[in-house]
Amino acid sequence: MDRKNLLIPIVSLIILIFIMNFLANKFYWYFSIWYFDIIMHFLGGFWLGLVAVYCFSYQSLSGSPVFKILAFILLVGLGWEVFEILINNFAGQIPFNIIDTLLDIVFDISGGLCAILYLWKKLPK
Repeated sequence: MDRKNLLIPIVSLIILIFIMNFLANKFYWYFSIWYFDIIMHFLGGFWLGLVAVYCFSYQSLSGSPVFKILAFILLVGLGWEVFEILINNFAGQIPFNIIDTLLDIVFDISGGLCAILYLWKKLPK
């Protein structure tokens, strides 16, 4: 899959994530649907995996690029969790929850792994 064709799923997915996040905030889905945060982190990890392949111009996904993509997703996921913890603690007065944070990171990475599997057949060997 060349870079131009990879833009379609990247843009489609970010639009889907934007719409879902907008609706979730409007209808309080993050609080009323307990697993909604899991879905959003999975989709975010999937999107980050696609973006990593696009930005780093990987021609194949064998060996080292897989670990670089996962490291990129982990770095962004950890950064997001630090941001979330700071906002929750200082602005929302919501206490830190280690289980929620670890699950968010796990689903970021699992979304990224699914992106790698999605692209595995599409990229040349």
